[in-house]
Amino acid sequence: MEYGWFSILPPILAIILSLFTGEVLLSLFLAVLVGATIISSNPILGFTATLNKYIVGSLTDEWNVSILIFCLSIGGLIGLLSKNGGTKGIANIVVSKAKGTKSTLFMTWLMGVLIFFDDYANSLIVGNTMRSITDKMKISREKLAYIVDSTAAPVSSIALISTWVGFETGLIRDSIAKLGLDLNPYKIFIQTIPYRFYSILALVFVLLVIFTGKDFGPMARAEKRTKLTGKLYADNANPIVSDEVSSLIPENIEGKWYNAVIPILSVIVITIIGLFINGGGLDGVGIQTAFGSADASVVLLWSSFGGTIIAAIMCLSQRLLSIKEIIDSWVSGVKSMTVASLILVLAWSLGGVNDDLGTAKFIVGLAEGNLSPSLLPLLMFILPCLVAFSTGSSWGANTIVMPLAIPLAIQLGGSELLIPVVGSVLTGAVFGDHCSPVSDTTIMSSMASACDHIDHVKTQLPYATTVAIVSIIVGFIPAGLGFNPFISLVLGVFLLIGFLYKFGISTNKSSSIATNTKT
Repeated sequence: MEYGWFSILPPILAIILSLFTGEVLLSLFLAVLVGATIISSNPILGFTATLNKYIVGSLTDEWNVSILIFCLSIGGLIGLLSKNGGTKGIANIVVSKAKGTKSTLFMTWLMGVLIFFDDYANSLIVGNTMRSITDKMKISREKLAYIVDSTAAPVSSIALISTWVGFETGLIRDSIAKLGLDLNPYKIFIQTIPYRFYSILALVFVLLVIFTGKDFGPMARAEKRTKLTGKLYADNANPIVSDEVSSLIPENIEGKWYNAVIPILSVIVITIIGLFINGGGLDGVGIQTAFGSADASVVLLWSSFGGTIIAAIMCLSQRLLSIKEIIDSWVSGVKSMTVASLILVLAWSLGGVNDDLGTAKFIVGLAEGNLSPSLLPLLMFILPCLVAFSTGSSWGANTIVMPLAIPLAIQLGGSELLIPVVGSVLTGAVFGDHCSPVSDTTIMSSMASACDHIDHVKTQLPYATTVAIVSIIVGFIPAGLGFNPFISLVLGVFLLIGFLYKFGISTNKSSSIATNTKT
């Protein structure tokens, strides 16, 4: 059944209600309810379908359940690392060596870049690890969430080895196979990287914001608030993490950095090895193929529980905590993820409603028609952006748009247009997902940073939009005319620098660093 314009009502409702009421849970639930009612044509059946089909249904999906348990277990691990003094030890070292906010923010960015293999693991590890440090340096939670979010999907989507590689190359392979083309999908993936203008410039823009010390829009106001008053978030904010972890900070335990670093490194190492093994690496397949074929949801469970076990053993061997204290701190960390987990479940439920309504297909259909070859990269950046923003899923947007984009590229411009168009689709989906308040990675970034989710969206949106506009001007439009992508990237960097110096204001001179902040 075709639902037409009604198919975009639930995601639009979720976005508008979230932005104007600040109640994400209520907004998502009402959006799912409205969508289920449209599908069933009956409000009573819509209500029962909301609960039984979409909410419960989202929890019958193996991937969703694995990611949910991973989020909870990472929360438990962070609770344990807080209780054993590990995060306190890292904070002490960073604060003692950092000359100011710039070096702390740069370390946050660097950690985000280094954890390139999965965007979920990236968001949760970086945000939870750096939060106590950025708090002491009087950096707003909004700024932390922005950096965490901007070094998650933008990094993972272009990394040569990541959980994204198999998905992206698989989409490319399926589309070119249907056209009977003898092309290497992984080679196409590599060739598209210079055309990922938004993803690359988003990473660069974070560095520019850090080292120029300039902010603008709602982020500038958030940073001024924190610098002047010490408030890490606004008075009316509702961070989607409880105070459970904050209450675990020990006063009578000397903070030792390795009690946090070793378990965190173990999570990274287990993830990398796990991806290789799970993807068939022991059977002789190449490392790229293994990483691309691996089930990341399963491997992330291995790594999170493996890191927890290693942390627990270290606590017992040093007699820092008893078994009961280890369990209690882990459970407290899990509790801190309760609200965020509910949001994730409702976001997945909304995704199920969108699938049944055909939301993504309707949006794509609106763009079909007479197309100019030179405008195809631009269109194929905007289209997945709209789909990802509405549905909160970059992978979903890629899945819908890529089968349309590749045939159009071949038909209108041949192989020369194929590479920029594929790159445009993949990075356009990242941009839409980056901005969407119903995106799981956006939610995870708010969760890991203990930031009010709507405040994160409001402060990040102008930054992401600025990068997207610059990407369009110097990247996607010239790409349709055959312009060199590397020159476009250089021009984009200079344009972003000029923008910051023209419209940005310094927020680092407001006051001296203080450690007594609102947490």
